Amino acid sequence: MKVVIVGGVAGGATAAARLRRINESAEIIVFERGGYVSYANCGLPYYIGGDITEKRALTLQTPGSFKARFNVDVRVHSEVIAIDTEAKTVAVRETETGREYTESYDKLLLSPGAKPTVPDVPGIDNERIFTLRTVEDTFRMKDYIAAAGVKRAVIIGGGFIGLEMAECLTEAGAAVTLLQRSEHVMPNLDFDMASFVHGYMRSKGIDLRRNTPVDRYEAIENGVRVVTRDGGSIDTDMVLLAIGVTPDTALAAKAGIKLASKGAIAVNDRMETSVKDVYAVGDAVEIVNPITGAPAVIPLAGPANKQGRIAADNINGGDRHYKGTIGAAVMKLFDMTVAHAGLSEKAAKAAGIDYDYAVTYSPNHATYYPGASNMTLKVLFERATGRVIGAQIVGFDGVDKRIDTLAEAMRLGLTAYDLTELEFAYAPPYSSAKDPVNMIGYVIENVVSGRVKQYHWDEAAALDRDKVQIVDVRTPREFSHGCIPGAVNIPVDDMRERMGELDKSKPVYLNCQVGLRSYIAYCILAQNGFDCYNLAGGYRYWESAATESSFSVAPCHPCGMEI
Repeated sequence: MKVVIVGGVAGGATAAARLRRINESAEIIVFERGGYVSYANCGLPYYIGGDITEKRALTLQTPGSFKARFNVDVRVHSEVIAIDTEAKTVAVRETETGREYTESYDKLLLSPGAKPTVPDVPGIDNERIFTLRTVEDTFRMKDYIAAAGVKRAVIIGGGFIGLEMAECLTEAGAAVTLLQRSEHVMPNLDFDMASFVHGYMRSKGIDLRRNTPVDRYEAIENGVRVVTRDGGSIDTDMVLLAIGVTPDTALAAKAGIKLASKGAIAVNDRMETSVKDVYAVGDAVEIVNPITGAPAVIPLAGPANKQGRIAADNINGGDRHYKGTIGAAVMKLFDMTVAHAGLSEKAAKAAGIDYDYAVTYSPNHATYYPGASNMTLKVLFERATGRVIGAQIVGFDGVDKRIDTLAEAMRLGLTAYDLTELEFAYAPPYSSAKDPVNMIGYVIENVVSGRVKQYHWDEAAALDRDKVQIVDVRTPREFSHGCIPGAVNIPVDDMRERMGELDKSKPVYLNCQVGLRSYIAYCILAQNGFDCYNLAGGYRYWESAATESSFSVAPCHPCGMEI
């Protein structure tokens, strides 16, 4: 059996290694149009930033090492330019010599990946405008930064690459401006969670400008002028385009292989395309989101590796099935960690799911053990069942292990009730007796069971102050530093004695700093005949999101009067 693999990196290289491990007699050829067949794509920003110092650390396998260990024929600088699915051949062009030839196959695996999205705007071909996708891109940018002595940088787009490079360039001493076309960075986060990231970025000196699309680029002496659609302009030494990726599927389309949403290659759960004996994996394929059952394109390294292994097994006569991608992802931003998995609110609405969400603010480990830091968890759940459908976490330590747990909960179809029963290893340096995942399960359980009614940060502004009572149960000192407009202050420890000050004929909308004390106040008032609602995430959450969305954040007198 002769297997030709088009493209290396995650999916193609994994498939090649797996296929050799299960079939010593197969002839395996990998074509890679770049100079590197297997490299740490996600590590590229950290080489530019200096965290990774050795070039060779980025390369996981070379053509020589692949040949020595796996007896795989890897041909770099070799671009497959056409596929004849009837004759079962591929046409190959050597990019360094221009020589073209044909290679036959019995089975073909496509792993072309995705290419950086480059918008069609004037001046986009300026040599000081970069993308970051390949090792070659990395070396080119690194060399330019060193040679030009870059002191100013503009980044277009606030996804993973954009934020990681904002950190790297800031720490390298450059003044960084990040232009985000939409209202918030990290498109898989919701606006309220992204607001914490916005504030943190600004605290690190990054000039973040939201809702700021680019109109054009102009060449200036020793730099680039970025002209925005609002009429503004920024002069900079370099620009990084980081506005996303597009499935690189022109070769497949030309061969008559069926494409699906967003131009990705359509595959079944065996990673087979519409053409017999042709498989596809990685960033270029459409998969199924197991939460919604709908097709999706989720370009991540972990899924690509899994798909490559499954495709290799099936090429060798197996019957393995890919079960879909949750989309769990995590990133480092200076000392902050940002993670998400599953659906955002936007995605849940698009899927037609009747959902709600809960917010908690929990320490990564026991607070009495030194070094505890808090993380904000937002978990979306199906309203009727409590099934977990999405999770977002912003914090510092311990974020990664919680998002992994919540991603697995989604994959298994678990509910909030299940979250309360998950068992975690506990010692004070690592966690609390009630882990943050357990805690958010308790909160959702209370909501789903009807024990607690809640309201959200974006609903506070619409409350009719004449028809409801907004009660802040923090201490007078906390309250004096800022409150939701129209709130009155009754500290939680005084609630039993002072509840007579409240009108039972009007609903009571409660808040504290993070939602815990107001939950206690809720229990007191609800059991004394009041109609209550608790603010999800508390004042801290409201303040962050409301400030970013230009809602009013008013300092207050202890009596509740705005000043």
